[in-house]
Amino acid sequence: MARNFAVQTKFPSRNRANGTLLADPNRYRRIARGFTTGTHCMSHTLNVVAISGSLQRPSRTLALTDAIVTALGAALPIETRLIELGEIGSRLAGALTRAQVPPDLDALIRAIETADALVVASPVYRASYTGLFKHLFDLVRHDALVDVPVLLAATGGSERHALVIDHQLRPLFSFFQARTLPIGVYASESDFDQYQIASPALRERIALAVNRAVPQLRAPVLSAAAA
Repeated sequence: MARNFAVQTKFPSRNRANGTLLADPNRYRRIARGFTTGTHCMSHTLNVVAISGSLQRPSRTLALTDAIVTALGAALPIETRLIELGEIGSRLAGALTRAQVPPDLDALIRAIETADALVVASPVYRASYTGLFKHLFDLVRHDALVDVPVLLAATGGSERHALVIDHQLRPLFSFFQARTLPIGVYASESDFDQYQIASPALRERIALAVNRAVPQLRAPVLSAAAA
């Protein structure tokens, strides 16, 4: 099932750092109150689905996913749904075809297929993303993600796995003809302390990835708002 928590982000003109994490851990909904650029106030929100491919909690991959989503929400008006594979994996694994997927899990797959943008992250297992992560996307319609922006992320035990983003994740989403965003975010075990991000360098990588992603994500927001 999708985990819920709430982040409320306010958007004064071009202030990307103004975000407040709410205390309620039982909702996962990013509430955008507006986005100002130039003289035009944009109220359209971007529907972002985030997928954490970790099979356990606490999870460095989940912490990284949350940090990326928070940074995106400080830059753009977004509404986010988080899918944790650790919560749905045992039931998802029993579905060999889309027709066998339980209705509540099928709703999550439909959320992926109808998202405006994706944030996808997986730990590195045996030099690649997790098997259940791949199984989830095996169940996604092959034509559902055409031109959908995807921000890629991964975690691993050391820096030697950093190429998983370009050698494994990027080709997967190229099959879907998705638009993988220019910079992915890789984090190693040394970037965390007690499953919390402790590395300033990692936070800088997240900021850089989001800054490079925003121009490509902002265009659909502005177009929808203008319509």
